[in-house]
Amino acid sequence: MSEEARCPIKQKIGSRVEDFTLTAIDGNKVSLRTLVSSKKGAVIIFWSGACSHCTRYDEYLNTFKPRHAQLDLAVIASRRGETLSQLESIIRKRKLTFPILHDITGQIAENWSVQQTPRAFLIDENHILKYRGAIDNYKYSRDIDYIPYLETAISELLAGKPLSRTEVASFGCAVESVYYNLPKVL
Repeated sequence: MSEEARCPIKQKIGSRVEDFTLTAIDGNKVSLRTLVSSKKGAVIIFWSGACSHCTRYDEYLNTFKPRHAQLDLAVIASRRGETLSQLESIIRKRKLTFPILHDITGQIAENWSVQQTPRAFLIDENHILKYRGAIDNYKYSRDIDYIPYLETAISELLAGKPLSRTEVASFGCAVESVYYNLPKVL
């Protein structure tokens, strides 16, 4: 198989992203189209309940919708092998209130070229990709060198301004790793 056949096409900043439909943890089907239908855009976060980097953003994601009423939020559990029962347990234990969609097969993460969690995408009401990358520079907001990449992009989008930064490398836990697929007996 050629390299092109194995690697999905990475979206370009300024281009339209394709729609998807996933099942939420509560059992409801959710499409990207319906998320954006009455909003000025949406933030899509590829996430994993097992990722220590994602844990750091629990409060940020729990309080996202009240802070950004003009946007919708889709958090996609995309780590291969993460089960519904594991996710339900994590939601209860960590008191997560943000909606989580389950990318059971990892196909959406693959289509969006996501290799680690968390990874954020900001799209406008026309499904145009405006920002892709890290939520912040993995510092705390009280740190002098803290940079809120996603929040800055959101503010600029909602103000109708061109984004000052459209892409930042993200970091985190692997969506799929050879370590998750090792045979039981070595």
